[in-house]
Amino acid sequence: MIIRLARFEDEEKISKLISQFRVELKALKGIKASPNIEYAKEEFREYMEAKFPIFVAEDNDELLGYLVCRIDGSVVWAESIFVSNNSRRKGIASKLYEEAEKIAKKLGGDTVYNWVHPNNDKIIPFLLKRGYNVLNLIEIRKPKENEVFTQKIKIGKYEYNY
Repeated sequence: MIIRLARFEDEEKISKLISQFRVELKALKGIKASPNIEYAKEEFREYMEAKFPIFVAEDNDELLGYLVCRIDGSVVWAESIFVSNNSRRKGIASKLYEEAEKIAKKLGGDTVYNWVHPNNDKIIPFLLKRGYNVLNLIEIRKPKENEVFTQKIKIGKYEYNY
């Protein structure tokens, strides 16, 4: 397996992974969705045009996972990271994430920033294992019309709908 930067010709393969990522992300909010390859292709093109570093894990011409980095000045954000279901638990996400950490160090930083859904029980333990455990920001908004919440999240002495 190799980790390399994505190329425009990866569009078909990486778009399948991006669409799977979006389906799993929606499921965290209780939304059932189907993969949308055309939307994923558009997302990939936007990342490439914005010159966001996209790292892919490739084995025998198959893309197993990807990581998109967004760079704001000297701050590196892990915009999205995804490994296909049958390739998980093999260290691929760690190898991809190391690339983001290398960029952060190169830019003089000491961390990669992450937006994480509070009930994402895959990425939270992954980040904790890598030493990420500082809660930095909380997004607070009014409920959308007809929005149904399934959980309560407690942060400090406050409780929020989620």
